[in-house]
Amino acid sequence: MPNVMACIDGSPSSRAVCDCALWATQRLDAPLTFLHVLDRNQYPTDTNLAGNIGLGAREHLLNELAALDEQRSKLAMKQGRHLLEDAREYAAGTGIKDARLLQRHGSLVDTLRELEGDIRLVVIGKQGQDSEDLGHHIGSQLESVVRTLHRPILVTPPEFEAPRSVLFAFDGSPTTRKGVELLAARPLVKGLPIHLVMVGAQTGDAEAQLEWARQHLVDAGFDVHTAIRAGDVEETLLAYQAEQDLDLVVMGAYGHSRIRQFLVGSTTANMIRHIGTPMLLLR
Repeated sequence: MPNVMACIDGSPSSRAVCDCALWATQRLDAPLTFLHVLDRNQYPTDTNLAGNIGLGAREHLLNELAALDEQRSKLAMKQGRHLLEDAREYAAGTGIKDARLLQRHGSLVDTLRELEGDIRLVVIGKQGQDSEDLGHHIGSQLESVVRTLHRPILVTPPEFEAPRSVLFAFDGSPTTRKGVELLAARPLVKGLPIHLVMVGAQTGDAEAQLEWARQHLVDAGFDVHTAIRAGDVEETLLAYQAEQDLDLVVMGAYGHSRIRQFLVGSTTANMIRHIGTPMLLLR
């Protein structure tokens, strides 16, 4: 059965990732896996220092440096294992006693790609262990995961609170239409009011697209509000979110429409950076 995959490291966001993943696991009634990946670039298992010291370097010095790198990697793996065990204990305290632990040595993106068939939802922090400033940066690995993985990704800020309402950035595209169908069919946000927001001109076609989405969600039992707003996509969505006090943002991750286009490149970081609530990205 596909898992909720919670990506944890030693960053301040790890507790929020745990809380977010526990919320999603309980809502979806899905198995939970905590994943810790030790970056091979920072902690290599095989160290080749030839040429790094200069001609005439003594062999014993090279051997000592290699041994230090090996010890550092072992300690990092041990620390990661403790993080995983702490996460499982934390989950057990909320009633989820069968969380799976998985530790890999390599690349987070490659690991998730390899496990993709067993993933229902990825939960990842807005910032990772290597982020310098929680207020002004998002994790570089997050952008790579969003670009690579073809599974829903739930991004959490450094502090997580269970969502009470949803902003769905709808544009009538196949991705967001599929997103409407997914939300209607699955229990992740069942019972939460949904605001469907289109950014652009209020044309007959836009109104028809929005009505299709509204009716689909109403038929599934949702309380739905709709709006079409003109303006810059990012600014308009953030303003609407603040105006309505909505605490979960849902949108498609890629494509060619105005909403999906702004999630490519540097604007991906801008949107995620400025949102202080969880964000569900659909692929």
